[in-house]
Amino acid sequence: MTSIIQIAREVITAEFEAVKRLIEFLDEDFEKAVETIFQSKGRVIVTGIGKSAVIAQKITATFNSTGTPAIFMHAADAIHGDLGIICPEDVVLCLSKSGSTPEIKVLVPYIKAFGNKLIALVSDTNSFLAQQADLVVVANVEREACPNNLAPTSSTTAQLVMGDALAVCLLELRSFNTRDFARYHPGGALGKKLYMRVNDLMLKNEKPQVVENEKLSEIILEMTSKRLGATAVTDSEGKLIGIITDGDLRRMISNGLPVAEIRACDIMTSTPKTAHAEMLAVNAFELMKSKSITQLPVIDVKTHNYLGMIHLHDILREGIV
Repeated sequence: MTSIIQIAREVITAEFEAVKRLIEFLDEDFEKAVETIFQSKGRVIVTGIGKSAVIAQKITATFNSTGTPAIFMHAADAIHGDLGIICPEDVVLCLSKSGSTPEIKVLVPYIKAFGNKLIALVSDTNSFLAQQADLVVVANVEREACPNNLAPTSSTTAQLVMGDALAVCLLELRSFNTRDFARYHPGGALGKKLYMRVNDLMLKNEKPQVVENEKLSEIILEMTSKRLGATAVTDSEGKLIGIITDGDLRRMISNGLPVAEIRACDIMTSTPKTAHAEMLAVNAFELMKSKSITQLPVIDVKTHNYLGMIHLHDILREGIV
């Protein structure tokens, strides 16, 4: 009996080979399909039946999240009223392995009658859908990963990959950047990573601060009351000149410095690493990680005035990383 691991390897290998072959099908029609969608003033209506409909929903989501407005329309529902989704400027992308299912044969003539551009994403280039479409994106597979060559496996993977290829080509044409991406993904860890800034977290914290000539007793009191494990050291105008951490206090004690005479300027770390209010929180995290520190003073970039403190735990608590 074939082992479970061996079966899994065969499935993955079969799908890998099917995806690798897709490079052969990147032709003039694929390029024209991307240009047609890019130049359209409408949306992409993505449709399909069966497992192709499931893949169509994912492609729709990918288009929307990368700057190409799209709507999913189930091919079976389309002929029972959902054809009203289609507007004159829309481009229709129809997914089907065979390209000859009954629902597709009913749907396609209506789309053609509306005058919308029809792009077929098919495996069989001799099918009804391929022959009727204005452009054909080929996602041909020699056989499914299913041992009976029946269950949609390699074919749906191929559709998904071709859909991603279309979406990323459009993303590049639109010069869609990380800031654009963040606007469409404001929620969850991804949104926070792309959108949340130091200022959003800093304002929740106390603002530990001493002046350069502050006595040790006041330094300890400030650090203890503000509970961030550090305090900023500023000059009389509020400009940051250093930072004192718990580690600095421990080193002071081990060095046997005269406690009564200690001032903030004696034990502070001059020119500390800093963040600015508009810095992405994830970038502040990367800076702390690279320098093996747990907090950063936040400054005004123009004036160098001290604004507050951000701690590693603030970022971890938000689930950004």
